[in-house]
This record gives sequence, structure tokens and C-alpha cells, in this order.
Amino acid sequence: MLRKICKGKLHRLSVTQADLNYMGSITLDPLLMRAADIHPYEMVQITNLATGVIWQTYAIPGGENSGAVCLNGPPARHFQPGDTIIVLSLGWMDDKEWSTLEASVVFVDEENHITSVVKHRPAKEMPLE
Repeated sequence: MLRKICKGKLHRLSVTQADLNYMGSITLDPLLMRAADIHPYEMVQITNLATGVIWQTYAIPGGENSGAVCLNGPPARHFQPGDTIIVLSLGWMDDKEWSTLEASVVFVDEENHITSVVKHRPAKEMPLE
């Protein structure tokens, strides 16, 4: 059986730009993408902490070490500069892959520069009751 899992999380990013006229996506600093295991054009889920809006789009790299977080196209109507968001990198894994998962939670400062990365591994045995 395949399970949908969170393999990476960018926690409490600040939106730096919203570009309604761009064709779509989220532009992210490549340092953030690598830390959360997000590849260019990979689908990600974005949640706006102020409004509760959840959006899915693909990620594209911006300038290295820029702290860029730009919502492009239609999501620019729901995410504005200064909004705090969470970006999840999701994937499908079978139970064997799950046992080797190392999910990353990336914490940032006010300029979206990485302050720490916490790695999570599944417990050897997960209690079902």
C-alpha cells in the first residue's frame, strides 16, 4: 500500500512577493528548496496561516540566498507579502520506504533564512492501539 507522507516542511515562511500576472507556481530560494527536499517543478502544498487557504502548485527556484517566497498566478489572490505560510513537500511511499524516511522541518527567521533544520525519522515500531 502507498501512503501519502510529508517528506519536508518549510515552517512559517514570510511571503515576499505576489505576482498575479505570472503563469503560476511558487518561487522559492533554492536553499529552502534543498533543505526541505523540494525539487524544481515538484508539487507542494501551501497553507496561509492568516486565512486558512490551502493551495497546491509547483515550486520553481528563485535567487540563491535571497529568501524569496513569491506566489505566482492565481494564488497571488490568496497570499500577499507579509503573510505567514507553511509549505509541505509531500510524497507517496510504501511501508518499506517509510521505515527509512528522514523528513525535514526547516525553521527560518524573518527574512526566510534558515535558522535550523530538524530531521524526523519514524519510530522503529509504531503502536497501532
